[in-house]
Amino acid sequence: MIKSMTGYGRSESSVHGRTLTVEVKSVNNRYLDCSVRLPRVYICAEDGVQRRVKQKISRGKVDVYVNIENTSEDAVSVTLNQSVAAGYLSALRTMKETFQLQGELSVGLLSGFPDVFRVDKVPEDLEQLAADIHQVAECALEDFDGMRAREGQKLADDLDGRLDALERYTGMVEQHSPQTVADYRARLTAKIQEVLTDRQVEESRILTEAAIFADKVAVDEETVRLRSHIAQFRGMLAEGSPVGRKLDFLIQEMNRETNTIGSKCNNLEISTVVVNMKAEIEKIREQVQNIE
Repeated sequence: MIKSMTGYGRSESSVHGRTLTVEVKSVNNRYLDCSVRLPRVYICAEDGVQRRVKQKISRGKVDVYVNIENTSEDAVSVTLNQSVAAGYLSALRTMKETFQLQGELSVGLLSGFPDVFRVDKVPEDLEQLAADIHQVAECALEDFDGMRAREGQKLADDLDGRLDALERYTGMVEQHSPQTVADYRARLTAKIQEVLTDRQVEESRILTEAAIFADKVAVDEETVRLRSHIAQFRGMLAEGSPVGRKLDFLIQEMNRETNTIGSKCNNLEISTVVVNMKAEIEKIREQVQNIE
């Protein structure tokens, strides 16, 4: 099944005191261009997210947004700054003795001075956090891939209908092509008879000229190749692997065969059919730009 290059996926999970949200969205691009946006302090998880994106996607401009919200109180450690406390205590004793001051030196008094205690935030387990981000990213990519598959199915249905129309137009070209030679032969005979009113027209000469003209305007090879390209196109649509680039090439070949048919035939009916064929091929080309 083909997949669209455009899609959106989202996943949210609360683990280890954090709410993790991962969003994935993509637009058309010739190659894979992945950008991961997450808080700089958690940059350690970026490589893992990009690896998972590359496992799922082969083409497109992909943006991954990671949001991390702490839902629990930050863990902190409080330690005594012994050198600072000792300095305060020594200074207080000196001040008491020097100025003959009264009063006791207590813990309450000493703890009120700045920087006696050092409060540090407990370091986060970045390895565990990265693993949590990767797990949520996997879920977001599954959601994203599901949307791309649904869009791809719609594209395949539309393309299948346009290929049916292209096959019908090819059949019309094959049907009208012999009439082009017959019309040319009739015009040639009438023209010769008009010029040579009193002379006998050689049928063999008319047949020779008609045969030469038929060879010039024959489109049998083009219609055979065009039908072959259509069959290959259908086969690629049924494949599970990314085929967008292959389809691009096939469309170029289909367009080339159609242009050749148009340049060979000066029949009004065929010219009208060729215009319709080109219109369908252009619509197919536009749709293929969305296929991975």
